[in-house]
Parts: sequence; C-alpha cells; structure tokens
Amino acid sequence: MTIASRVLARLLEFPPADTHDVTVERDIEVPMPDGIKLLTDRYAPRGGGRLPTLLVRSPYGRRGFFGLQFGRLFAERGFQVLVQSVRGTFGSGGQLDPFRNERADGLATLEWMKKQDWFSGEFATHGPSYLGLVQWALARDAGPALKAMVAHVTASQFRDQTYAGGAYSLDTTLSWVHLVRTQEKAGLAAVLARLGAARKLKPLFQHLPLNEVDALAVGERVPFFQDWLEHDAPGDPWWNPADFSGSVSEVTAPVHLIGGWYDIFLPWQMNDYAALRRAGRAPYLTIGPWTHAAPAGMAAAARESLVWLEAHLKGDRSRLREAPVRLFVMGANAWRDFSEWPPPGARSQRWHLQAGRGLSPATPSASEPDRYRYDPANPTPTVGGALLTNEAGPRDNRELETRPDILTYTSAPLEKDLEVIGPVQAELFVRSSLQHTDFFARLCDVDPSGRSINICDGLLRLVPGRPAPEPDGTSRVSIDLWPTAHRFLAGHRLRLQVSSGAHPRFARNTGSGEPLATAKTLVPADQSVFHDPAHPSALILPVMG
Repeated sequence: MTIASRVLARLLEFPPADTHDVTVERDIEVPMPDGIKLLTDRYAPRGGGRLPTLLVRSPYGRRGFFGLQFGRLFAERGFQVLVQSVRGTFGSGGQLDPFRNERADGLATLEWMKKQDWFSGEFATHGPSYLGLVQWALARDAGPALKAMVAHVTASQFRDQTYAGGAYSLDTTLSWVHLVRTQEKAGLAAVLARLGAARKLKPLFQHLPLNEVDALAVGERVPFFQDWLEHDAPGDPWWNPADFSGSVSEVTAPVHLIGGWYDIFLPWQMNDYAALRRAGRAPYLTIGPWTHAAPAGMAAAARESLVWLEAHLKGDRSRLREAPVRLFVMGANAWRDFSEWPPPGARSQRWHLQAGRGLSPATPSASEPDRYRYDPANPTPTVGGALLTNEAGPRDNRELETRPDILTYTSAPLEKDLEVIGPVQAELFVRSSLQHTDFFARLCDVDPSGRSINICDGLLRLVPGRPAPEPDGTSRVSIDLWPTAHRFLAGHRLRLQVSSGAHPRFARNTGSGEPLATAKTLVPADQSVFHDPAHPSALILPVMG
C-alpha cells in the first residue's frame, strides 16, 4: 500500500509523509446503545503513541481507495484515523436510514473513543457530502474534545437540497439510491453497476408514478426513498431528526467549509457559513469551479483538510492562509481572497427583461408579455448545472435554447468586464394557466462565438396561493439562482433563460396537483412572462467594483 499512497500523495500534492509504517486494525466492533455494532478500521503510525484522532464516518465503505484516501494518507502524516461504516452499510449492523441515526451513532462512537487507551483526548472530523452531514450531526454535543472540522460539498441538513425550490431533486436522489444499493456487490458486478448507472436510470427518470422508480432501479422498494417522496411538505416534522442546521451556531470548533459553484449543496453550505458568522465564529470558506464529485475539487479539499487539521490539532499554522475566504472567479480563471462572504463592495444591479428578448439595466418599455407552453409529457430537460452525476457543471446551452418552451433574454455585447460575486436572483412577473407550476431561471455567459455557458440557476415551485397573486392576476416570483463568482468578459453577453423545468434534475411538475409520489396525470401549462413598467421583471446581480 505504500506505493499506492506515495502515488496518491503526489497526485494530491501532499507534503512528504512522516512515516510509511502504518498499522491497520480491521473490523473493530463499536457498540451502539441499542446493541448494534458499527465496523470501524483504525489507522495509526506504528509506535506513534497517543496522537490526535480523525473520525471519518461513511456509508461508502472502509477499504480500497476510500481507506487509502481518508485513512492511510493521514496516518502517514501523524494522525490516528478511525474510518467507520455507518449503520446498515459494509458489515455494520442495522438498516441504513439516511441521516436519521447519525447524531446518536456519532456521539456513541465518540464515547467509545474516549475509553480507548490510544485516545489523546483530541479529535477532528473531515469529509465530503454524507461524510459532512455526519460531522454536523455530532458537532454541537461533541464537547471540547472536538478541535476542528472540515466539511466538503455538504450541508447541515439535506431536506432543502432534496426539495430545492420546492421541487423534488429526482436525478440526485435516484442516482444516490442506485449507488448505495449496488455498491456492495462483489467484484465485477459492482463495477458494471456503476458504469451502467446512467444508461439504466435514464429511461426511469421519465417514469410515473415516482413511487415505482426505486424498485425499477434496484429491484426492490427502498423505504427511505418512499419516505422522501411522501414527506414533501415544507416544514414537515419528519425531517427534524435529520436537520442539524439549528445547532450550527452552537458549534465552537474551528470549521473550514469547502464547496463548488456547481455543487448540489452550495446554497445551504453558504447558510451554514452565515450561521457561524452570525454566532461570532471565524469559519474559513473555499469555493472552487467544481461539481459535487469533481476529482479536482476532491484533491483540493484533501489538501485544504490536511492544512486545517495540522493547524488545529498539531499547532502547525505555517501553511494556513491568512484570508478566511478564497473564491475561484470563473471567467477570470483566478483565485481571489476576501475577508468574508458575500465579499464587501458588491452592489446590486438590476438587468431588466426587455421587449424583443433583450436584457439591459434600462427600465423596460410598454410591451406585450412573452408566452410559451410547458408540456410535462415532454419536460424541458436539464443541461449541466448542479447535478450529482458526471453530466454536471458548465455546458453549452445553445441547442437547449432552441426549444419552444424556453425564453431567452440577451444583453448587448459588454463594453467592459463585468464581475459578479455573490447570490444571484431573478424577479419575474408571470402568469400561468395552472395553479400548480414551476418557473426555472438560468444565467448564462454567451461568448462571441455564440456559445451559451450556464453559470448559475434555480427553480421555484408555485402552489395555490403561494406566491399570492397581484391584483391584475400576475404573480411576482423571486427565484434564487444560487451564488456564483464569475467575470463576464468584454465582448460577451449576459443571457437569462426562463422556462418551467429542468428535468430530471427537478422532477417535472405534472400540473395536476396530485401527490408527488403517485401523480400520473399530465396537464400542460400556458405561461406568460411580463416585462413592462408595471411589471419590471429583472435579473439581479451582485456586481463588484
């Protein structure tokens, strides 16, 4: 394994190892209060004594590349590492019920750690996605033994990502169900399942009702997938045991948050940062041009994790940067350091939708609304953006924009660079023939060749009475297009797309008002987007400089 660890360390640009002589204890049984035992592997430098401990809890296994990345590499650099399989995965007892047992199981693991003669009294946590949520689950109640956290591409609660904008995140949830239900297949079967996932799932995204797609994907009904579909109402208390956002402000350990501009958890990770700041903490924040599973993002997160953990567990701050916020500005293709998020100095600038499909800061003139029909039998597809799969990220949207169910509003070529850093919004005045419908907005950068590259976007699901209609029957909707950092270069154009879906990133709105899990009736929606002095629809940008 030392050859593999040397190669991986070089690829990750890690500093030299303290030692390559690492002992590994496999399949340690850590007891939970209900009698369930969670299997755990312990990595430690041979003869290293009571070194600080890193706790990594995961549903994705403990061996192979995972154990190398999160276990051996950090043990070679002076840490003890516990890599634990969460309940119901890779030999650990019980059933996987995502998110809901992680607080109790994490705290029970910590109490077990405290009784071990190798435990120094200090530990830290790090890891991405699900490995980040489990950190938040125990962080508030871990006490002074918790010295640091690094949470990558994750958030303190997953409910809002599951229902981003009020619409169900079909691509992410079904893709994850397929992953966790096939990952423990032996040998070639696991490899084939992973390689064939996209091909297998593509036709299933079109299937209705949704409460049948899990069985079609993995051969059996998946209880937690069914629960997610059933508990779709905002504020449903079913999600409370899996929501740790209310305790973020009480976490006193130093936290470094690492994310990507195209990550599925980005807005809610920013909420966690804001909660820590409001509580007087001093979190670090690093956001790169990455998708959820981008190798470059994972490599950068590994490097940043090592720096953070050495600073707060070993007192070595020699490689810790001074600025707490570091952002990659797309378009400029450069990293920028700031004192906080959103960066100081940004001013809000409104770019109004215009007659003739224009976009400019000028007040719109009197004009008729633009119209399109959304047909859920042929849902507007998603192209790139914040997806779990490898189809995520920036993509050329030109072909997508030729569809009749998408409106585009485009600016004149910019006379000088325009740098946008912060949360982006679209405020639209709309009317629909249905009470149940969606509006999706996407900001794109159009280069001189005509390529239209998606920068950020968001969707809002409308239900009867929300938002309340205006006296003239229109509705004023505010769509969060997610945060970004992007420089639109001189000669490029801004473009705002408006449509009513991005399938299968978001489950289609059937228009019928039937329950999400069982809906099958498809009702087309006739949509209108207004842009006149009484209805000044606009793209709202945080402009620097």
